[in-house]
Amino acid sequence: MRFIDRVAIVSGASGGIGFAIAQRLAREGARIVMADRNPDKAKARVGDLIAAGAPDAWVSRCDVSVETEVEATCKGALDRFGRLDVVVNNAGLMTFVPIEDLTGETWTQVLGVDLMGAFYFTKHAFRRMKPGGSIVNVASIHAVMTSPLAAPYAAAKAAMLSLTRTASIEGKPKGIRSNAILPGAVDTPMLWDNPNIKSGAETINPDDVGKPDEIAAAVAFLASDDASFVTGASLAVDGGRLAKL
Repeated sequence: MRFIDRVAIVSGASGGIGFAIAQRLAREGARIVMADRNPDKAKARVGDLIAAGAPDAWVSRCDVSVETEVEATCKGALDRFGRLDVVVNNAGLMTFVPIEDLTGETWTQVLGVDLMGAFYFTKHAFRRMKPGGSIVNVASIHAVMTSPLAAPYAAAKAAMLSLTRTASIEGKPKGIRSNAILPGAVDTPMLWDNPNIKSGAETINPDDVGKPDEIAAAVAFLASDDASFVTGASLAVDGGRLAKL
């Protein structure tokens, strides 16, 4: 029970990986703020978090690409629970378009969710967290090795790793840690809806497909005091897929 009396914000909390993270932190005693652009979907899962062990859970309607909504979520966590200990930047957006057909609008949309959202939450967490706080950014192995049609997503996730490193440096005097995980193929709709997978352009060995709970376990470790001497790290959680590329 590593998160008793602690408050955690999870962005994109109603989705596959996001909900698994929220549920894992709930099982370990955290009060959960579900930051989600689909509040109705998130509210439908609050009961599951309470059943898992969360003393309380609250939904904040939040488009992470809008700074005012991110700030309102952080402020709401403090207003409701009196503290903020963990932020998990999980919300993500992926498009599948050839570079020659990409528009600036698409780049802006993807970067807004996958990079700027993490920046906004880091900024406002830094202003509110006390020493002992932790930020975990959910990046992707696409930050290191990628595939066709995913340029904005891969670029955003690579930049997220750089943000993580800088935040770890600037956060250290504040007693706030910042780390990232790089999930590989995970059994979620985002994976199976991938046009590259559907077309056969990209094949995945079933042994290389992880479960959302396995990603959640890594997030919980990095967010906890068990990782008190870990900051600025990028942890691949991919079943060894990168090692074979």
